[in-house]
Order: sequence, then C-alpha cells, then structure tokens
Amino acid sequence: MELAPSLHRIGNDLVNVYLVADDSGVTVIDTGVSGIWKELEPELAAMGKSLSDVRGVLLTHGDSDHVGFAERLRTEHGVPVFVHEADAARARGEEKKPNVGLGSWKIGPLARFMWYGMLRGGFSTKPIREVRTVTDGETLDLPGHPRVIHMPGHSPGSAAYSMAAIGAVFVGDALTTGHVLTGVIGPQPAPFTQDPAQADASLDKIVPLGATWVLPGHGPPWEGGTADAVRRVRDFASRAA
Repeated sequence: MELAPSLHRIGNDLVNVYLVADDSGVTVIDTGVSGIWKELEPELAAMGKSLSDVRGVLLTHGDSDHVGFAERLRTEHGVPVFVHEADAARARGEEKKPNVGLGSWKIGPLARFMWYGMLRGGFSTKPIREVRTVTDGETLDLPGHPRVIHMPGHSPGSAAYSMAAIGAVFVGDALTTGHVLTGVIGPQPAPFTQDPAQADASLDKIVPLGATWVLPGHGPPWEGGTADAVRRVRDFASRAA
C-alpha cells in the first residue's frame, strides 16, 4: 500500500510494517509478525525494488509483534537489524517483557488481534540472534537517513525514527491510532505500556519535528502532524483518567 512517494506499508491497521525507499535502497521499519513476510516481495516489486535492495531493518522496540520476520531477513539476505540498546536483549529473546496486564479491552477487538497474530505466526517469532544497537540522536546511514529518538515508556528501549525527507516519524508503540484491545480509533496511549507516565513525557520529543506522517505500529497511519497527534493522545488520556 503506497502512503506517499517512497513510503509504503504492508500488514494492516492491526499490525503495521513500513517500507521507505530512495536511490540507495529500502529501509524496513518494524517487521510485524512473521507471516507478513509473504506481502514483502510483492510490495517491494510495486516500489521497483527487490529483497536485494533492503539495506536495514529498524525496530522501534523488541516486542515480538514488531520483531516478526527480521531474523529471516538477517539470516537469508544479510540485512542488519537495528534496535535501541535498552531493548537489544528483548529483541534477542534473552529477556521477557514484564506482565503489565491488559487494561481496558473488549472481546471482539481482542479476538481479532489474537486471531490475526495466530494465523500469521505471531506466537512463533524467532528472536534475532545478532542486532546492531542505536542511541538517541544518532542518524543512521540507511535509506531515508533515519534519526533515532529514544522514547522510553512503552519499553525501556522504545525508539522513534524521524525521516525528515519524507515528513514522517515512525513511533512504534509510543502511541497508537487504533487500540488493538478496544477497537477505538484515533491517537491515544498504546496498550501494554510498562511506564505510562514516562511514555507520556517521551511524546514531547516528537512535537517539534513537524512531521506530517505519524506512523504507529498499530492503527491507521496518521497524516495530521506530530503536534496534533500528541495533543489528541493527551486529551484521550485525560478523559479516560
């Protein structure tokens, strides 16, 4: 699915995987669940690219529904996988995410999310045996020239990736635009967040970017800009309190 020139998405509003292309190749942001792999090559072809053009995978954090097919790209195609140093052990499968509870949920949306993941290998994700770690403020030599923005809260090593050339920031689960457990659409706090107060504070880091696209790991792409997205997340949280 083309969102804009050089910016595509595979998966769906339940689990997003993003592709950014330029003359040097393709960067993949998050790899969802492993079964989304079957969508990758057709989408690359639609972009005039192939698997040999993929230069790197950026993980917004180390949770299994973002690690997806990253290890397959690494082992079969030599693609390096990048993650913030504070989530590296989680991405490698060396530590588990703490149990933070479900919070608000409804049976229909929860069942859809679980069913989607089950049908696409979400419960058999392979950890990444080797990752490259990134730090806050670093600009990576990858297509799109992503800049790392450390946004702890959802997990200690949650990070967003800003790509100014395409007016986008990829935020992972720093926020969501489609709550997988309630079905509510619109910018709001993401479920399964370890430290909600820290996650809220981290949102301040993306407001000055002025990016048009705010692209979460779950939910519809948001084209209303960073400042409005953050305002809506906080309004939602205050109403829910």
